[in-house]
Order: sequence, then structure tokens, then C-alpha cells
Amino acid sequence: MRIRIIAVGTKMPDWVEQGYAEYAKRMPRECVVEMVELPLAQRTKNTDIAKAMEKEGESMLAMIGKGEQVIVLDVKGKSWSTEQLAENMASWKMSGSNYCLLIGGPDGLAPACLALASAKWSLSALTLPHPLVRILVIEQLYRACTILQNHPYHK
Repeated sequence: MRIRIIAVGTKMPDWVEQGYAEYAKRMPRECVVEMVELPLAQRTKNTDIAKAMEKEGESMLAMIGKGEQVIVLDVKGKSWSTEQLAENMASWKMSGSNYCLLIGGPDGLAPACLALASAKWSLSALTLPHPLVRILVIEQLYRACTILQNHPYHK
């Protein structure tokens, strides 16, 4: 199974790159995770936010591979426990499909991205900084894999 995290935003601070890399290298061979970074649409004080989000959404949609299932990270999505994520990942693996997790920019995801989603996942009702979301997502994917492998990490 391959999971691609498609995220708006580039040039992350070193601590984000290091945190993400630490968990990405721990992922088992049967669950390949790839990070795809897309540039943030230019914003000024007069920017039409809807147009910026639409531009980011178009870039995200262009990166989704044929047949990939889309899961969006959205504050209005369903909250999953780590155990539920593990169950979902087991189901994803059995489906034979590859998956894309979409992380929007500072204003969220474009409506077109939300409409394409087969699931909407909320990490928290809190507003989280997007760089931190990347680390949380990869760590939770790793943790879910350890549950599926009966590895003691989760305990």
C-alpha cells in the first residue's frame, strides 16, 4: 500500500523536516508513505482567499493519481482514535488501493478537494499549525502500523 500525503506549503522549518523524517523512516516496507509538497498560493492583504484556495485545490487535484482514494484532513471531519486509524489502514491495505491524504493551506481545503474525499478525518477540534499536522499524521500512521504488527510502540 502506498499513502501519499499531499500538503500545501513548502520550506518547512528543520524541526518539521526532522520530525517527519524520523517517523517516515520507521514505516514498514509494506506501507510506503510519500510527502508531496505544493506551493502556497500567493497571498497579500488584498488576496481573494477563495481564489487562492481554488488555485491550491487545483494543484492538489492534479497530484492525485488515477484510482487513488482521497482522504482529507478537515476540522469538520470525523475524529478517529489511533485504533480506528489502524482498522482503517487494515481495510485500506485489503482494498488494494493507494491513498492520498490532503492537508490544505492556512485557509483549509478547496471545496473541490472536499467533494472528492472518500473520508474526512479530523485530528482535533483545535486549530493546529500546518507544519505540526505533518508530524502528527506521519506519527499516527506509524503508530497505527505498529498496532497492526503487534509491536509494543503503542503501549
